[in-house]
Amino acid sequence: MLVELGRYDRNLANIIVGRLASDGIEAHAFDGGSSIADGSWLLIPVRVMIDEDDLDCARQIIDPA
Repeated sequence: MLVELGRYDRNLANIIVGRLASDGIEAHAFDGGSSIADGSWLLIPVRVMIDEDDLDCARQIIDPA
């Protein structure tokens, strides 16, 4: 089952998806195209979704502190 890792601005969400992919964790950016027609797409956070089993590992990768 997919779970939300976090909500980020559009660019950061895509960077996180790529970073996780480089470590073998499949991730997806949801809502990236929302409301693009009315010009508010920069204001809508993008959800990064991953498999529930990868959640702890993904959190360690994006915030190792």
